[in-house]
Amino acid sequence: MSAHEATLGRARDLTHAKLWIDGASVDALDGATYDDVDPAGGEVFAQIARGGGADVDRAVTAARRAFDMGPWPRATAAQRAKVLRKLAELLVEHREDLAQLESRDAGKPFRETADRDVPRAAENCAFFAGAIEQREQSAFFDRKPFLGREREIVSIVREEPVGVCALLTPWNSPLMQATWKIAPAIAAGNTCVLKPSELTPLSTLRLAELCSEAGVPDGVVNVVTGFGPAAGAPLVADPRVDAVAFTGSEPTGIAINTAAAATLKKVTLELGGKSANVVCDDADLELAVEGSVLAMFRHSGQVCLAGTRLYVQGGIYDRFLERYLERVRALRVGDPQSRESDLGPLITPQHRERVERFCAQAEDEGVEVLLRGTRPGDPALARGNYLGPTIFAPRDESQTIAHEEVFGPVLSVFRFDALDEVVARANATRFGLSSYIWTANVATGLRFAQRVRAGMCWINGYFLRDLRQPFGGVGMSGLGREGGRWSLDFFTEPKLVCISYGSE
Repeated sequence: MSAHEATLGRARDLTHAKLWIDGASVDALDGATYDDVDPAGGEVFAQIARGGGADVDRAVTAARRAFDMGPWPRATAAQRAKVLRKLAELLVEHREDLAQLESRDAGKPFRETADRDVPRAAENCAFFAGAIEQREQSAFFDRKPFLGREREIVSIVREEPVGVCALLTPWNSPLMQATWKIAPAIAAGNTCVLKPSELTPLSTLRLAELCSEAGVPDGVVNVVTGFGPAAGAPLVADPRVDAVAFTGSEPTGIAINTAAAATLKKVTLELGGKSANVVCDDADLELAVEGSVLAMFRHSGQVCLAGTRLYVQGGIYDRFLERYLERVRALRVGDPQSRESDLGPLITPQHRERVERFCAQAEDEGVEVLLRGTRPGDPALARGNYLGPTIFAPRDESQTIAHEEVFGPVLSVFRFDALDEVVARANATRFGLSSYIWTANVATGLRFAQRVRAGMCWINGYFLRDLRQPFGGVGMSGLGREGGRWSLDFFTEPKLVCISYGSE
């Protein structure tokens, strides 16, 4: 029995996944469901409640009531932190099951969900437990004239929860992204309604159950599954929602920002990218090769901060490319449940076809092909959405494959000569999420980081995360930042309380 077949057997009880509203698992009001399809095998392995406007209404009602009248916003930071730490413990306790569930739902290699995503989800909860306990609130002392006499004043700045938060998460890292938003939101005392991607809802629903088990009161965390127009749009537009945090595609982010503007909601958007990955002549060759392969092909390139534009300096170009191609050809495309697989399937057949259209268009435009990925010939993989890595060498950034976000295992590689040149080329994009540079010269790395138009820059590394850091981009890669104090800033509102008292 294969790893995939074994997991299928364990998952057969997932026949009907319901909404999570006000501390209970409930059907959609109209009873509608939709199929959850395994991207690795094409099987329907769960029926998901298809939430609509009426379900969003009752979820927001529950969240509003829990915020306005419930105990959670009025709990102390220490009390909320205790619950978040318990949630972190439960995530660790259920790591294996959550990792298998997420791997099955998203087609993500199990070793990544088990060794990275679920532990990171637990870390998110534990981190924001500590962050809310340590968050300082300010007081300012002064003396001001008032009605003809000097008065002592003390100005207190209270950090209060913003209210009901709509949290919309993507399909590529659903559990990690859900905790990335839930943890700071509820740490700050808010209530929330999550709308996970319709493609990968299961780990988020399980997370909601674990929140309840950890001691989160009913109504504080609610989950409405379903599709964007029917569930996401009314959630964002609801005037009882005070803030919206979204991670996903550029077009959806624009629509959300437009809809939220009608009621002046707080909004943070983490959108797409076309990130530059620069390798200088003096880089550590093996480190740069291994790091650049990881930066591009993790989760088959279905990652917003993937280094999809690779710039290699002329002096090292041939040696680097030879070693890089050798390393990419060795990547194993296969069953995501197996720890031997490096690349699992793409999320849907439609998404694979979209990626293939980009590749076909590039070939039609005469773009040089260094490695052409195809659907695997292994009969065991025939029903999955698998696609091997593709590497193009475009003439310049004007060609479609070089400037559009493909969101698949497709890389564009370029040669460059000087730092000024590569900075200009790295900035020749409407996106500005992340960037990477590999160099032995710290000054070169810092000059690049200073000049590149991106929200994040890694020097000699890929996505090395300290949870205190800000995460987000510029341009069409989004608005605002998440992480550390930036998340808590977003999920709180400062309130000034000024006290005037007599002076001697």
